[in-house]
Amino acid sequence: MFILHDILEKLKNEFPQSRKGQECGIWFTYTIMAIIVPFASSRTSCILRCLRSLFGFTGIRRKRFYTFMASPKIPWKRLWQTLWKMIPQPLTGGRLLLALDDYVNPKTGKKIFGCEKIFDHAAKQNQSKYPWAQNVVTVGLLKIVKGRWACLPLSYRFYHLKKSIARMHRQGGPKLAFTSKMAMAVDMITDVAGVFGRKRIIVTTDSWFGNNGLWKPLHDRLGIWIDMISRLRSNSNLFDLPGPHVSSRVGRPRKYGRKLGNAASMAAYYRSLAQEYTVNLYGRDRTILAYERVVMLKTMRCAVKVVWVYRQTQWVAFFSTDMSLSVRQIVEYYGARWKIEALFKELKRDIGSAETQTRHPQAVGNHLHFCMLATTVAWIYASRAEKTPTRRHAVDGRSHFAFSDVRRSIAKAAMDDNFRRLFPGPRISVINSLVDVLLHMAA
Repeated sequence: MFILHDILEKLKNEFPQSRKGQECGIWFTYTIMAIIVPFASSRTSCILRCLRSLFGFTGIRRKRFYTFMASPKIPWKRLWQTLWKMIPQPLTGGRLLLALDDYVNPKTGKKIFGCEKIFDHAAKQNQSKYPWAQNVVTVGLLKIVKGRWACLPLSYRFYHLKKSIARMHRQGGPKLAFTSKMAMAVDMITDVAGVFGRKRIIVTTDSWFGNNGLWKPLHDRLGIWIDMISRLRSNSNLFDLPGPHVSSRVGRPRKYGRKLGNAASMAAYYRSLAQEYTVNLYGRDRTILAYERVVMLKTMRCAVKVVWVYRQTQWVAFFSTDMSLSVRQIVEYYGARWKIEALFKELKRDIGSAETQTRHPQAVGNHLHFCMLATTVAWIYASRAEKTPTRRHAVDGRSHFAFSDVRRSIAKAAMDDNFRRLFPGPRISVINSLVDVLLHMAA
């Protein structure tokens, strides 16, 4: 309860100290609680019903609350920076471990901001390859929470196709400038790096982002403080390190050594040389066969450490620009990247962001901010709690708690009478609430 109060109080203080500002701050914090509490989905109407039913906001009017949810005056930048600073022990192995990916958020209504026909490479056979959906580029923090990996959302951007931006301009919509996914990712990672100061950052991505299109602008902005771990495509050509430069030779020094072959051919060549390693992967210790080598990669235009991991009949290759990482660290960090996919499920299904039908650009952006910030608040609460949340539904092969268990523990703390006394609603006197707490403590 006191952990929850401390987190929400710092967020509320980011609002102006005026009467309206403090009222918006209280509305904001209780809206975060209404999203976290497993009452219903995070539709605006369901949030309002939760505020009225569970938290006693009986005097709040529907129109005024809907105006608040679409307000352009919510200080999201300051709120996010404040929340980032509240994350306990954000470093993993002395580094800030970030996950980068994008996801598709299908919708059913028309004229919804950010929606367009987006290619979904993960669509199943009974699903459309081009659903009507939003495309969201997301950056999250990977950290271990009570013995399990978790991904805490830090920032997001809506990606728009050029033709969609042109159509919005013709229809009198918001004036947007086209920005590529790589540029969006660079801006978000740079913002995170500015808050955490001079900390080594490792960005884990899939093979789509793992190339020089992301690496070069990131390295230009952050220099030695940034590194990348990604998956290597099977047809990527690998080169040996360049030999010593001969001063008598005419021309510039060689940037690449001799061609070794592609990742697939080298995987077959090194299979007999692979060694066994024990790594913590997907929640348990596993024994893998792996081989490592430092090579030059033209898609990155620099030297990288490549790790081939062999299974019975298949293989997979990862690369890291940080040469000091061991095979175990590279495999474990990339395995932890899967938690960003779990984050997308938590946002769309558990929190229920996919069910909202808001259409106005400001309302759509605010709603996703609310959902992501609520998810991060939940994981911060789990990190600071003394006891590990107990798993409610037993699943074979899974011993760690789930995100729903964290939400249930937060709901229990929020429903405590002392929480309402420490964090009064808009119709509760602060002085009387403080007196009630003191009397309760004395009793």
